[in-house]
Amino acid sequence: MKVIDIINRAEKPFFAVEFLPPLKGHSMEKIDKAFSNIADLEPAYINFTTHQKEIVYYEREDGLLERRIVTKRPGTIGLSAAVMYKHNVTVVPHLICGGFSKEETEDALIELNFLGLENVFALRGDPPAGQRLFVPEKNGHRYAAGLVKQISEMNQGTYLDPNIKNPDASDFCIGVAGYPEKHIEAPNPETDLMHLKQKVDAGADYIVTQMFFINDRFYEFVDNCRKIGINVPIIPGIKPVTMRTDADLIPRTFNIDLPSELCNDIRNCHSNEEARVIGTGYAIEQVKDLLEHNVPGIHFFSLGMTKNIRQVIQQSFR
Repeated sequence: MKVIDIINRAEKPFFAVEFLPPLKGHSMEKIDKAFSNIADLEPAYINFTTHQKEIVYYEREDGLLERRIVTKRPGTIGLSAAVMYKHNVTVVPHLICGGFSKEETEDALIELNFLGLENVFALRGDPPAGQRLFVPEKNGHRYAAGLVKQISEMNQGTYLDPNIKNPDASDFCIGVAGYPEKHIEAPNPETDLMHLKQKVDAGADYIVTQMFFINDRFYEFVDNCRKIGINVPIIPGIKPVTMRTDADLIPRTFNIDLPSELCNDIRNCHSNEEARVIGTGYAIEQVKDLLEHNVPGIHFFSLGMTKNIRQVIQQSFR
């Protein structure tokens, strides 16, 4: 089912969970276990991320370094189809600009279409590890709005090759990302919102936000979206704190604020288990408040850890 149909038909708030594909060389077993831990709670859909290739240096037997380009978490498309059919759940694979030419993007969309996947989440993607600035692939998209436009055009039967006769249109539901505290590279919130509007105007059906820990930032973000004509559903993204280092790592990595009380509580923990308990408790209250404000659903970022997310769902979705 398309995510936009799930949203429009929902009689109560839903939840979705985002997973990372397994590291190269590993099976689906951990994904199956993580999903099984929440399956009985009936997630509306799940997402699988996509990751750029990275440059890695290996030491050879002669002591010299060998440069290789590797994908550490490959297989998003195949994994998405396998999980969808194995577990009978709606799956949303991520499609990114980084590392893909427009032709490769089109081929990936054709493959998704053949496999029966109806949804795609369109992102620019982060630069590879060790690379400060995003560099688009040759003949690729620099911004997510261009990727959304290509998907929308394919939905209308327009392919890159103008000589295709009687092309069949795809019918993807398109999700995009929004940033309540602005994208880390945006010069200001106003510019960031205009970039989001470009994605919606290009054909995005719904928005999932970056994680946040101060709900008022989300409510203000939604209000500002509506003021400039962004009227598609906006789903808040939530990630419970799980480690002591999150107090410093999350703000630095994602350009978001943690409330001082939560930050201090996490830093004062003596173990990651203490931090997980505090983070889970905070997320429960955060989600309860969001549900009281009539959000359509909650999108959880799991990183494959669903034990704490299960607790949040059970104690907030009542």
